[in-house]
Amino acid sequence: MIFSAIFTIVGLSLFEAISSVDNAIINAEVLSTMSERAKRWFLVWGMLFAVFIVRGVLPFVIIWAFNPTLSVLQILSAAWSNDPLVLESIEKSAPILLVAGGVFLLFLFLHWLFLEDKHLGLPRTEKFFMSKGVWFYATVSVLLSIIAWFALKESNLMGFGAVVGSTLFFITHGFKQNAEEQEKKLLGSTQSDLSKLFFLEIIDTTFSIDGVLGAFAFTLSVPLILLGNGLGALIVRELTIRNIENIKKYVYLKNGAMYSILVLGIIMILHSFDFHIPEYLSPLATLIIIGFFFWKSRIHLKNKLT
Repeated sequence: MIFSAIFTIVGLSLFEAISSVDNAIINAEVLSTMSERAKRWFLVWGMLFAVFIVRGVLPFVIIWAFNPTLSVLQILSAAWSNDPLVLESIEKSAPILLVAGGVFLLFLFLHWLFLEDKHLGLPRTEKFFMSKGVWFYATVSVLLSIIAWFALKESNLMGFGAVVGSTLFFITHGFKQNAEEQEKKLLGSTQSDLSKLFFLEIIDTTFSIDGVLGAFAFTLSVPLILLGNGLGALIVRELTIRNIENIKKYVYLKNGAMYSILVLGIIMILHSFDFHIPEYLSPLATLIIIGFFFWKSRIHLKNKLT
């Protein structure tokens, strides 16, 4: 039991850290244009907000959104108690939450595969899909229709959950696209540090949604999610401060994060349809996939230096 919890926390923190590398890079680049005072403020209070408030509160908000009949107090106590009423309610809502999170992660991966610029970790496969980028919207629309069709056979709420996952993806994707444009403006502008701080907090919050939704593929235990995501977010902060240039050299880490997102999305969708998936599979798959692309990055870096 203890080993399983530790394994889950390690997998969660690794997933959170690697999937947030883009976030760390944006933070580091914008911070480089700010005053020392503003940097210190963001790295202290910004960390408090991103790690302990956003990642701390968001799992409870998500569980409450899928269990509206429970009071806020019941949701907060659910993580630390064995109230059978609360546990039963969360258990019943789990398929809705899992199908929503699974659709979100699946769309996140497909957008990266079809449309985003990338270092080709699996050259033939990734190059093929990038050449078919125009098919992204058709692909996700058909997938949503299929998933929603089968989800509606389970319950109307599960069908609605699939649509919610799609909606969340397009909302957060819109914020990220806008963030990329704003980052270019901020890096070459004389805007105030306050504007840049506000921008960084919005970016942190948006990236938090990816990590928290993905965490439910590992476990429905909020304490484990808080520990794993919190540790991963602290690692991201350390990368932002000290090692971001070194991390950039590992060019296939993003590939590892995205393929692990694909696996986690599939696991969440299968879980929602009551397929039995061993608890250890999500952290194990994450460790193997990210480990493979880390190794591939090391080989690439070594060849580049020789």
